[in-house]
Amino acid sequence: MLAERNPQMRKAVGVLKELSADERTRMLYEAREMARRDIASMTGGAIKQAKFEIARNMIADGDPIDKIIRNTGLTHEEVESLR
Repeated sequence: MLAERNPQMRKAVGVLKELSADERTRMLYEAREMARRDIASMTGGAIKQAKFEIARNMIADGDPIDKIIRNTGLTHEEVESLR
């Protein structure tokens, strides 16, 4: 029903049906999606680790917790856990 009203959704449904029809194409698509998710997960983890390292350095420099939170985007609890 949504696909009938929205041209973009109609196109997406068409692509989905086409991919689902061909097993090889579907398997390739799923492999690409899995790789994309893996890369996104690794990148997100690396960014989080970098934020923790920056926070540790700021704590060592004696910076106030509100400045650490503002500069790293970490929560108050995350920064406190590093102390």
